[in-house]
Amino acid sequence: MSYTSNRTLLEKADLAIADLTAGGGILLPAQAQKFMRLLVKQSVLMQAATVVPMPAPKYQVSKIRFGSRILRPGHEGVALTPAERSRPDLSFLELDAQLFKAEVHLSDEVLEDNIERGELRQTILEMIAEAAGRDMEEIVINGDKTSADPFLAVLDGVLKQSTSHVVDVAGGPLTKNILRDLLKSLPTEYLRDKKAMSYLTSVDADLEYRNSLAERATVGGDKFLEDDTPVLYSGVPVTPIPLFPDNLGPGNNQTVALLCNPKNVHVGIWRQIRLESFRDVSAGVLRIVATLRFDVKFADENGTAKAVNIQL
Repeated sequence: MSYTSNRTLLEKADLAIADLTAGGGILLPAQAQKFMRLLVKQSVLMQAATVVPMPAPKYQVSKIRFGSRILRPGHEGVALTPAERSRPDLSFLELDAQLFKAEVHLSDEVLEDNIERGELRQTILEMIAEAAGRDMEEIVINGDKTSADPFLAVLDGVLKQSTSHVVDVAGGPLTKNILRDLLKSLPTEYLRDKKAMSYLTSVDADLEYRNSLAERATVGGDKFLEDDTPVLYSGVPVTPIPLFPDNLGPGNNQTVALLCNPKNVHVGIWRQIRLESFRDVSAGVLRIVATLRFDVKFADENGTAKAVNIQL
């Protein structure tokens, strides 16, 4: 590549980066929304969860529910007494976005190919989202403030937060009895809409449970062996999540399962996503650093149940 064409390439790259980093490096609202969509696309769990664009690093989401009976015996022409009237339970879910950074390197060859096709901005957003999305899902699931891993120690993920209803499998495999026990451990009020719930577990646990069903000498057993048919228990699907841990326990061969409505998982992403870039001339690489803040909370932790010490 000649000096002139190389300089032209870098000038075009600078213009494309300038479009993304206008306003002090903060993405424009439309760009930020697109980036969030790309982030969510990389995550199996976040595609099913409730993703909340946060207007500020700390944001409260209102929760309104009726926890007790609201119907009373009625009499024509007679209003309910003050004692018979119902008040909703009002509370707030506070999302406190924590700071994270992702860095993506684009070589001169990548820049050249994408500038010629006019796709550099799209390439930048997609590569950063791909680099950050997987890590984001990991901490949303496995975050633990007591972890020795500095990355995972930033915030507590959904597995750490689910504490109210725990079923100890004690080193056994994932079976229909465990799935039954998870359902039974939840308060009845959360089972009114079982079809909205899901068993979330590791890919290996799903495979082993699916294989146990396939061992039955029936047509139903064959479909779990031959097809990627969703596995259901009492109408609730078993959903494998790639980043669910499969190295827990003393032998590093145990996992967990979480029963919840995935929409109960709220992932808050602060809208002010920042992109900054600099060029490493000797390496022929453009380095782009993305800064974002996010948090994860259950809207109602009491509506979750967790099975621990599942043997793989």
